[in-house]
Amino acid sequence: MRIKQIDHIGIAVKAIKDAGKFYTDVLGLEIQDIEEVADQKVNVAFIPIMESEVELLESTHPDGPVAKYIESRGEGIQHIAFRVENIEEALEELKRKGVRLIDQKPRNGAGGARIAFIHPRETNGVLVEICERE
Repeated sequence: MRIKQIDHIGIAVKAIKDAGKFYTDVLGLEIQDIEEVADQKVNVAFIPIMESEVELLESTHPDGPVAKYIESRGEGIQHIAFRVENIEEALEELKRKGVRLIDQKPRNGAGGARIAFIHPRETNGVLVEICERE
């Protein structure tokens, strides 16, 4: 598996509008786009920084994974995503190495990415996403 770069850091927030003010008003960054990912019950705000992004994740449903994360841990870093060249090959390699996965095959994520998550028990409690972008 070839990791190309850190693709993004996902931050769970209660409200993009409120949390985004720090990144725009204080840091001078811009929210490029906000997208709903219905099957993940989340709105995602993209804040590009060079070749990577900060993703603000706001739950659209009280039973969504981001809402549950905030309920148990509070707002903050929810995951880190690494961009890979070929997500199918990366998943097969992880399976061969006995790595526990949340996603056995890629699914569609925000921004047109194909994504899959590694179980946090494999990564010392960090939710790790691998993603592929064209």
